[in-house]
Amino acid sequence: MVDDARLGTPHAPTFGLDTFGDLEKDSHDPSGGPVHHAVALRQVIEEAVLADSIGLDFFGVGEHHRPDFAISAPDVLLAAIAGRTRRIQLGTSVTVLSSEEPVRVFERFATLDAVSGGRAEITAGRGSFTESFPLFGLSLEDYEVLFAEKLQLLAALVEEGPVSWQGTVRPPLEDVELFPRTEHGLGLWVGVGGTPESVVRAASYGLPLVVAVIGGSPDRFTQLVELYHRALEHYGHPPRPVSMHSPGHVAATDEEAREQMFPYQAESFTRIGRERGWGPYTRDQFDANAEPTGSLFVGAPETVAQKIAWAMRTLGLSRFQLKYAVGGLPHELRMESIRLYGTQVVPRVRELMGVEPADF
Repeated sequence: MVDDARLGTPHAPTFGLDTFGDLEKDSHDPSGGPVHHAVALRQVIEEAVLADSIGLDFFGVGEHHRPDFAISAPDVLLAAIAGRTRRIQLGTSVTVLSSEEPVRVFERFATLDAVSGGRAEITAGRGSFTESFPLFGLSLEDYEVLFAEKLQLLAALVEEGPVSWQGTVRPPLEDVELFPRTEHGLGLWVGVGGTPESVVRAASYGLPLVVAVIGGSPDRFTQLVELYHRALEHYGHPPRPVSMHSPGHVAATDEEAREQMFPYQAESFTRIGRERGWGPYTRDQFDANAEPTGSLFVGAPETVAQKIAWAMRTLGLSRFQLKYAVGGLPHELRMESIRLYGTQVVPRVRELMGVEPADF
């Protein structure tokens, strides 16, 4: 397994970005429709190149199979990014493991690790959407067992020894070895939405944890992170990194950042809410989550830096991942947000926490 130094530690935390390939509004479309998926994918590559050039540590792309997000093949997109970047770690946010084949996941990401010079990571999760289940001929009745068994198998495969495994969701394996082998191990995280069962499962395999905080206050996850550390000790594993994924946007001033982000956050959350029986997303909800202890990391560089430093101290984080692309937020605003995050926010967070950049 990969050295934790690449994943971040409380003494040398790492800072990243996440995107799902959200489609911005097409300025050339009179009807106000979104840009083509191909355009959105090329924009993600440009955003990753900028992130690498200003010294950010991690760039994550989420897997979805729906019209409002462009990224359905993260490994292919990350390979394209690898060819245009030099240093930044490249991973998923998340790989929907329930509807994936763990053997192929390992093979694809071991290949990505080779072509990127050892920069590949996987974050395995169940995802926020279920479109992949019918798409790949799977039943939602198997939601729990699919993820549990496939995570068990993938955790064994990343150890890169002969694997024997038997379960109910795929044929058994007997002393199987996979190729290509990695040079220094493949990073595997588990992404969770906040259930104790998911946290304990990650700890049972000794895998690092990514907590998705998309509503409420990060401090409500304190007990879950403490449970994770207790479970690691219970299962005989050493301490492992913990990261947090949260949405946000950085601009010159607090007012500008909020006014830029809100309409796109509201449109996206209202659209998804209609699918799930929720009411429209309101300005009051947005403003509440934009407060100093809320889940939205939106504002001027100093505001966002203070909030990230608080969250990292509160949860003992080794990494922070800003989900910078929100709904149809224009590419130009995303690029400026990335620039401010990398050149002003992250250095200020390190100053506030008294830590040095990670060296890998």
